[in-house]
Amino acid sequence: MPASEIACWFDFASTYSYLSVLRLARQRDVIVQWKPFLLGPIFKEQGWDNSPFVLQKDKGDYMWTDMARECAKYGLPWRQPSEFPRRSLLAARVALLGEHQPWMAEFCARTMLANFEHDEDIGSPDCIAAILTSIGLDAAALLAAAQSDDNKARLRARSEEARARHLFGAPTFFVGDAMYWGNDRLSDALTFAMR
Repeated sequence: MPASEIACWFDFASTYSYLSVLRLARQRDVIVQWKPFLLGPIFKEQGWDNSPFVLQKDKGDYMWTDMARECAKYGLPWRQPSEFPRRSLLAARVALLGEHQPWMAEFCARTMLANFEHDEDIGSPDCIAAILTSIGLDAAALLAAAQSDDNKARLRARSEEARARHLFGAPTFFVGDAMYWGNDRLSDALTFAMR
């Protein structure tokens, strides 16, 4: 990976991924390699059947307070979703199709906003279709391609890649082989990428 690139591993259901995806979608200083994946399989390997923010009440309460603060700091819209974590499987499958497409950043940003600003069900085909249509894409064709056996296999392979790279949370950034974990490390990763 050239020094002017950053890989962003994220889950559409992740609160802190929301902050980083929107920040990265706005910037033009580095090339972003978008790496959608699912945290669920990673958490299951740790023995968790849900987000640690759900399993640990004090941690969850802190996260909601922190999210409001961080969104205010970055000037991002925020509404605590009525369901957390939301199913992000369909969004991740669609995003896999867009990894090397010019619409990827916009799709990611709008999907995150659907979840964390508009409190919409990003696991719903209707929600994802509306997002795709709003950016001028053929929603029916992309949803069909997203649900293909080949694309499902690609998402499983992405989970395996996440394990092989020792990911344990999202967002996680790579600049070359250097790993940075968490929205609070995005600035450090960008600085390193631009050196």
